[in-house]
Amino acid sequence: MAKSHPRVLTVSPKELLVLQLLARQQPAYGLQLVDASRGRLKRGTVYVTLGRMEEKGFITSHLDDPPPGAGGMPRRMYQATALGTRMLATWSSGAKRLVPEFA
Repeated sequence: MAKSHPRVLTVSPKELLVLQLLARQQPAYGLQLVDASRGRLKRGTVYVTLGRMEEKGFITSHLDDPPPGAGGMPRRMYQATALGTRMLATWSSGAKRLVPEFA
């Protein structure tokens, strides 16, 4: 029987950006994150990134009621989990040590 190795969690630059944006405003829906990113996230990739982050346990989501009077579909709202918050804090701490001028 082959030994299984624990999965190493990694975080991409887009995932870090999403975590940073959610740290400022959560919960948020995908297009809010695109707008808040000022061009760094694209409409075509944000939901793929959010899905991957949810699989890793960095974020969680739930369906919100449709906006009143708009007659639209319910929005999927995203927020960081404790793991996602710890990942952001750990990465930020490491970045400050490696590149202090960006702290």
